[in-house]
Amino acid sequence: MIRTVESEQHVSAPVLAAYSYCEAVTGQQARNFAYGIRLLPTPKRRAMSALYAFSRRVDDIGDGALATDVKAARLEDTRALLARVREGRVDEDDTDPVAVALSHTAAYFPVPLGGLDELIDGVLMDVRGETYETWDDLKVYCRCVAGAIGRLSLGVFGTEPGARGAERAPEYADTLGLALQLTNILRDVREDAAGGRTYLPADDLAKFGCSAGFNGPTPPEGSDFAGLVHFEVRRARTLFAEGYRLLPMLDRRSGACVAAMAGIYRRLLDRIEREPEAVLRGRVSLPGREKAYVAVRGLSGLDARHVSRRTVRRRT
Repeated sequence: MIRTVESEQHVSAPVLAAYSYCEAVTGQQARNFAYGIRLLPTPKRRAMSALYAFSRRVDDIGDGALATDVKAARLEDTRALLARVREGRVDEDDTDPVAVALSHTAAYFPVPLGGLDELIDGVLMDVRGETYETWDDLKVYCRCVAGAIGRLSLGVFGTEPGARGAERAPEYADTLGLALQLTNILRDVREDAAGGRTYLPADDLAKFGCSAGFNGPTPPEGSDFAGLVHFEVRRARTLFAEGYRLLPMLDRRSGACVAAMAGIYRRLLDRIEREPEAVLRGRVSLPGREKAYVAVRGLSGLDARHVSRRTVRRRT
């Protein structure tokens, strides 16, 4: 049975220590994510940190320098740990702080832990070096590594009682995750290529003469790299527009958290659109002051109100 968030204020010292570890991991390794979750009340912020810390562990296995078979084995070990959490076989004295924090989170919030299984499946795709012929193929991967995280996060946020269309909230959370992941893929085109990974669909690469890949600071000779980037940016914007329908369904602080995280990525998308070749020269990022502005804008409710008005106009 899921207990109320209010009763979670009485947290034991070992569990608090586990959450503190997860929050430290989040603060050090997830600058964009951390800006958003600062806007949440303490119980929800801790829960989101636990989800992030587990996800970070999975990603680090996939991104590490171990042999493929070792990575696959470690991912399955992590899946076994997740099964222990799901079955309630992790207590506060466990030596793994991430497991302790995740177990506590799962006891107090209706998070669909199967989403973390999907994340492991997605990282296994990376380990196997899978490529994607079409957008439909890539969507399967994006739903595993990002859409699932959106649905997990919704388990922490919850929806407002009586929110119109709340039955579609998991769908919108999933779609927003796809938008974030596609933005990540565009931002990291060169870094991924250096690591031997190509995520953009082969159909799209061929359409714009980019099938040779991205191995330097300039586009492939004879390609329409800017056309490719603008094509993918339009796709991401469509996903953002659909996913933002989630915002009016959330309470003020949860909506602010989502608006801040998504707003940072939308601004990254704006920068990529203005200067497509920048992604071949290095990682595109926002200065801290701009991220702080986006967070304040989210907390003020500006994004949620704007999206709500735009949605009403589309329906009338």
